[in-house]
Amino acid sequence: QVQLVESGGGLVQPGGSLRLSCAASGSIFSIYAMGWYRQAPGKQRELVAIIRGGRTNYADSVKGRFTISRDNAKTTVYLQMNSLKPEDTAVYYCNLATTLRDYWGQGTQVTVSS
Repeated sequence: QVQLVESGGGLVQPGGSLRLSCAASGSIFSIYAMGWYRQAPGKQRELVAIIRGGRTNYADSVKGRFTISRDNAKTTVYLQMNSLKPEDTAVYYCNLATTLRDYWGQGTQVTVSS
């Protein structure tokens, strides 16, 4: 059984920074990608950033402000979020994709407000 545990969300002022972490544990095989998604109230869940085979991709709305990275063991993924804007407010979900299925974290709230 695979578990994803997220941390690092919270309340921050516009222009501030937060770092999200997601630690994966359990029987993990054939990791294809790890990434972050977010869902704002009344909106669909959207991809924020993904790391796959050493390459990264970002949503246009976060390019230049967010950075995704993984640890050497490749079981923890991070999302460094800088220059945060009110429109970044959402629940952020960690995703681990394997060749068999996807796994999701429980979500962590990020609120950007003055």
